[in-house]
Amino acid sequence: MDAIKKRSDCPISCSLDVWGDKWSLLIIRDLLFKKECTYGDFLKSEEKIATNILASRLQTLEENGVIEKLEHPDSKAKVLYRLTQKGIDLLPLMIEINLWASKYFDLPEERKAMLKEVKKDKDKFIKSWIKELKKA
Repeated sequence: MDAIKKRSDCPISCSLDVWGDKWSLLIIRDLLFKKECTYGDFLKSEEKIATNILASRLQTLEENGVIEKLEHPDSKAKVLYRLTQKGIDLLPLMIEINLWASKYFDLPEERKAMLKEVKKDKDKFIKSWIKELKKA
């Protein structure tokens, strides 16, 4: 793995160097909630990521140990991407971003339903979701 170029020793800055652009967080979002995705799955997201940006972000996330590539069970031409433990550990952060967004934006119904469950018992929700992610 290539060394991460750090701008400073600030933990926020170091973290942003790995996943701090909008596309990387959306890739992580998709993997958190779908568990596995192909390159084509990412291209189909409503945000419409360009293929060159997607390739770059996937490479950066893989080089930094946030995601891993797996053989696709149905096609040798396809690759599955999945979060590593390092990527799964971003779930609490992503939950907090969703909670923040729920205060200021109108969210899709399925996201509202998820956050309703989160608000009942955040720790229990996170532990349960992490358990499911590890099964994949």
